[in-house]
Amino acid sequence: MKVLESVSLGCLFFVAVILGHSLSQTISSPSAQPAESLPDNFIEFRSAPDRVVDGSVVRVRYRCSRPCQLAVEVVVSTLKKTDFVVFRKKWISRLGVYWISRVVLKLPPSILYKQDFFNRRVLDPQRVAVRAWLDHHDNSSEPKTYRSSFMWAYKVLQTTPLSERPVKPPTECPSWSAHLMWQMRRNRIHQCQHESDIVDMLTFPLASTGEHFGVIRKFHPFIDRSLERSRRHAVTKPRFTLSVWIYLLEWCHMRVCGIIHHINRENSFDSILMLLTDAGDVVIQARVTSGEDDAFTALVVLPLRKWIRLDCYVQDSKVLLDVKWDDKSRRIHYRYKQPVHFDDTDGYFVIGGGRYMQGIHGYYGPVRYHRFGTEEVNNPLQPSSTLKMLDKTHQECQEVKEFTKAFLQEVTMTKPTPREKRGTTPFIRPWGQAAEKTCKQTWTLEKQLQYSNLFHFLQTNEENIRTGFLGMKKLGAALFESSVKTVFAKNQTNNTITLNSTSLLKEASCLGNHRASLLLATIHLSGLGNSVDQQQGHVYSLIGAAGDNRFALMHAGYKHSQGIDGFPKDLDLAYSYYSNTGFQSSIDVSRLYESKQSVIQHIYLNNPDDLNQLSHQKNDGFQYEKFKAESGDVQAQRNLAVMLYRGENGVSKDTDSAVKWFERSAMQMKDPEALYDYSIILMKGEGVKKNKTKGFKLMQKAAEMGSIRALNALGWYYWNILNDDKNAVKYFEQAAQQGNEDGMFNLGIYYLTGTHPDKPWKNETAAFQHFLGASWYGHIAGSVEAARYYSTGNLKGVSRDVERAVMMLKKVCDQNGHLGFMIGEALQAYLQSSWQEALVKYMLAAETGLGLAQSNAAHLCEELNLSPDCQWRYHNYSILNYDPHPATLLKMGDHYYYHPLSITRADSLSLVGRAVSMYSRAAVAGSPQGMFNLVVLVKEGHTLPPDTYNFFSVSRYDELHVVVEKILKRCVEAEHEDAVTPCSLALLGVQMGKALSRMTQSGAQLILAYASLLSALVITVIMPLQSCLRQRISSQHVRERTSPVSQEGVRIIREQNGIMGERFTAAGILGFIALKGEQCLRQAGDFMVTVSGVCLCVFWTTLLYYLL
Repeated sequence: MKVLESVSLGCLFFVAVILGHSLSQTISSPSAQPAESLPDNFIEFRSAPDRVVDGSVVRVRYRCSRPCQLAVEVVVSTLKKTDFVVFRKKWISRLGVYWISRVVLKLPPSILYKQDFFNRRVLDPQRVAVRAWLDHHDNSSEPKTYRSSFMWAYKVLQTTPLSERPVKPPTECPSWSAHLMWQMRRNRIHQCQHESDIVDMLTFPLASTGEHFGVIRKFHPFIDRSLERSRRHAVTKPRFTLSVWIYLLEWCHMRVCGIIHHINRENSFDSILMLLTDAGDVVIQARVTSGEDDAFTALVVLPLRKWIRLDCYVQDSKVLLDVKWDDKSRRIHYRYKQPVHFDDTDGYFVIGGGRYMQGIHGYYGPVRYHRFGTEEVNNPLQPSSTLKMLDKTHQECQEVKEFTKAFLQEVTMTKPTPREKRGTTPFIRPWGQAAEKTCKQTWTLEKQLQYSNLFHFLQTNEENIRTGFLGMKKLGAALFESSVKTVFAKNQTNNTITLNSTSLLKEASCLGNHRASLLLATIHLSGLGNSVDQQQGHVYSLIGAAGDNRFALMHAGYKHSQGIDGFPKDLDLAYSYYSNTGFQSSIDVSRLYESKQSVIQHIYLNNPDDLNQLSHQKNDGFQYEKFKAESGDVQAQRNLAVMLYRGENGVSKDTDSAVKWFERSAMQMKDPEALYDYSIILMKGEGVKKNKTKGFKLMQKAAEMGSIRALNALGWYYWNILNDDKNAVKYFEQAAQQGNEDGMFNLGIYYLTGTHPDKPWKNETAAFQHFLGASWYGHIAGSVEAARYYSTGNLKGVSRDVERAVMMLKKVCDQNGHLGFMIGEALQAYLQSSWQEALVKYMLAAETGLGLAQSNAAHLCEELNLSPDCQWRYHNYSILNYDPHPATLLKMGDHYYYHPLSITRADSLSLVGRAVSMYSRAAVAGSPQGMFNLVVLVKEGHTLPPDTYNFFSVSRYDELHVVVEKILKRCVEAEHEDAVTPCSLALLGVQMGKALSRMTQSGAQLILAYASLLSALVITVIMPLQSCLRQRISSQHVRERTSPVSQEGVRIIREQNGIMGERFTAAGILGFIALKGEQCLRQAGDFMVTVSGVCLCVFWTTLLYYLL
């Protein structure tokens, strides 16, 4: 035991020596300028170059109130990408005085030199900028970026045109053959791909709500030089043709509405504009070569609910407009005073409404544009069956509206008589029977039978209709709520969903409830309880979107952004729908805590922890906060007030009680945020008498105590109440510098409108930067505005990036309060075991593209043992999102990895490749299970995607143990658990194997390894033998002490020894020899165990040395 204790102490001492490391420190030069005049957190350029020059020096002056991370970056914006980082230098600074850091810019050759043999890939930047940013340093694994920073400095650098750049100095000599091939190919005129002057601007129907959210199309110059030469020549003598199909639900409510219009780079209207008047006429406006605008009105009076084709032919100053619908046609000729000026690459075109003009309320069919004109347009109505079905559905809806309107009018004009029973109406008696009152029937018996379900519903709710409780506006919602609980039925025999009658849903859709439209589209597109019918699904998707329903708009935008369910992938169309919902969301957020809105609860039904946490919050969270609040805890009082005000954590909304707790927490004058909340309550007068004076004083106090939101609120008060722009901007700037997104957005409005008191001119670039900064912090209106600039690309220095705009708007739409309310309803239905209502509402939310709802809808399909198509449909949708939940990715990865055995080997490899992709995405999203699965796949010999290798800072050419070790290390960091986990065990095994391999590289250490194995074997054998020997000796001693025969024999021997001169007998000698032998054996065993223990200790100490 003493030997083992000594060895153990030696091991611990050796490990402690191995783990000792010295820490390096970085010393920076403090600024000589006194720090009293500047804030605690500050960053600026002390000096920066004006032009793009390699090796130029940037000096950054900064100060941090606590340890922070800083960076200097050079970003490039091209026609295809904005703010592409080409240089980055990061460092960590200590708190204290002001520091000045010197950074040398090392720029890539792609933005410095011409294209040549050694510099083949060059960039033609529209803008190059150097920026510095500052963010607080913490121990989180999330990397710091410019977007996450709260302070930054920015400077635009002048660039050198491509033709004026120098040639890159050669660093090596190319081979003769390579140089010859380069000389032969450098001036080769490449054969351009075939380009057509015919552009299909729209091939899939577009639903237009009559607002400012149309489809943006941008045209680029021809690649073919001859075509581009012809286009430029035709700018002042144009010849082009535009053909568009429209379907009007209403005439324009404004003086004019846009059918198609053109916005140039100066954000002015340009040739050509096709407009609709409030009388149904068409206006064609163009800009002539003198720069003036000219227009004419075609008095055609377009009909409602008819597919109309408008063909506009323009040649020089002549215009021909053909208008056709059904069998009717009109042709209008006009000649402008001067030739039309037309450059289709200048700015962008808008189909429908845009920023400066509302659109029509209806639908767009195919839109075809001939850039060089044509004698006759070939633009048939496509897809014909879908658009004709859309027209038929609207005609049927007109009948439903007329039928319902007549019923309501008859009921409200009729007073019940004593002879009539409640719930019946005089006009539904058998035909021909005399009644006490004569009724004028406005429908036939055929119509009554056709809409029998609607008729029965109206008859049942006659009393509510008569009292005015149920009018035309509320009937659609009542029909939807009545049918949503009975639309599906589960067949217990084969676990399938059967579809009941959808007539009430169709009638609800006709009466303006477009959740019913979305549910009908979902039924037809998913085939749930019915066969898949994409045409019907498209029809009801368009009807819902034209009805301006948030969920239907998100549904259409999501389908077009992904290109699924028969919707073509078209990001411009997706942006059109998402921009509408984003604008509505920016309004909804100001009423987020009103009825029918709530914050989305991210509860995943397949995660027991989420459900348990929800139950705990409902039962204990509120009571615990109330107990602490009553004890005087300021933070608890504020938390309780927020719960009651917002209706969170299962607590019903109670504004009066919330206001009381807001007041109690604020009046303690300890928490600035509590003061701010109560000041807003006083300003609005919610649950308390409005008192702006007291609210303003409390707001000032909150700002003095450090509330950033109060600074922004003070700016708003000076801006909107006191009309003091100077003080408003002062407070907005203070709030923005400290990371307040509202302050950033409000400053952006000042720059956009040109009302900044110190800079009284319109500065859209500065406005965009502030909107973009606000969007990084999740500001909804800021995201909508920034996305608008990305969608057009009309602002200098901002490249058109529709995909980024769609991503920004989708994140905004996924936070919509109405969507959160429906998710809450679905969750409550699930907790109350109302599976059908939960499934329907989760499906409706899933169709909008919300990953949470898609995951829960798939879980319900699996839990209810429905067909696999239902489950995998929504799992597949979920992984198409920009940020899918890791659990869904793991589910799909398992689905692909454990593929059926009946498939071929080629299909098997393809499915495994998909599994690798799913696990990789889950790992990048931070899932430890995904990382562990990747380790298994890598060991099996599978190759990971390049992005995954980059994420783990490894290469596909690294050794296997290096890749595995780095993935497992990241996995252990992601687990955040002190307990032993699979990743930690696997990492220990890898590291021990690595240490053993390093140990066995030298002969002495190899002998030590074999000796340790032998020592382990010796200990394994000797220890049991010693134990058996001890037991044998101890048992023998016991027998000798207890046996009378043995004691007598000893006495006799002793007597004989005394008589015979103490001579030993043969038996005594043998016993003595055996005793000595056992003692020697024990001593030898102890010696061997000791030596083996020392050997093992040396081995493990050496192993720990290599391991650590």
